[in-house]
Amino acid sequence: MNEDIERYVNDVTQEGEPVFEKLREETYRVTSNPQMQVGRVEGTFLRMLVAMSRARRILEIGTFTGYSALMMASALPEDGVLYTLDNNEEHLDVARRYFSMVDYGKKIRPVLGNALDSLRELEGPFDLVFIDADKENYPAYYEMAMERLQNGGLIVVDNALRGGDVLHPKDERARATAELNRNIAKDERVENVLLTVRDGIMIARKK
Repeated sequence: MNEDIERYVNDVTQEGEPVFEKLREETYRVTSNPQMQVGRVEGTFLRMLVAMSRARRILEIGTFTGYSALMMASALPEDGVLYTLDNNEEHLDVARRYFSMVDYGKKIRPVLGNALDSLRELEGPFDLVFIDADKENYPAYYEMAMERLQNGGLIVVDNALRGGDVLHPKDERARATAELNRNIAKDERVENVLLTVRDGIMIARKK
């Protein structure tokens, strides 16, 4: 996206609470790949999806430093819960600290470990699943998410465009992402749309 347009979109999207800007600043200061963090626009979009779908149980695969988990948790009802999976203890330490700064952070349940192993221990049904972890396992995450997703629930897949590399995949990450995109488009269990928000967001709704 044109940088001026991207800046404009960011400027006219509602700002979150101060905790989100603090988390963004720390993420860029202390992590080696801060661009992995969803920004204000995508985070706000996720929060609106949760609110509009009236989700009560959310599963997030890939926490990083917790920005997206916090955004989604802020739209959960009082009895809502969000499980977020990650295998990086340092990143989860940052996330936990920020979860503790706001009341809705109490709705978040961080799970440390290999996401595929953690998923086998988690039972559904979930109302919304957000997939934003290692791309090589995207197809496996999608199938495991579908098994735990209630009818009418949403699967939201981040980085579905891989910077355009899905057009001509040259590495395993791009190939796995392109494979998942094609599989979702043909999956009769869902209806889907691929949006060009940030690096591409695929949304699949289970029928």
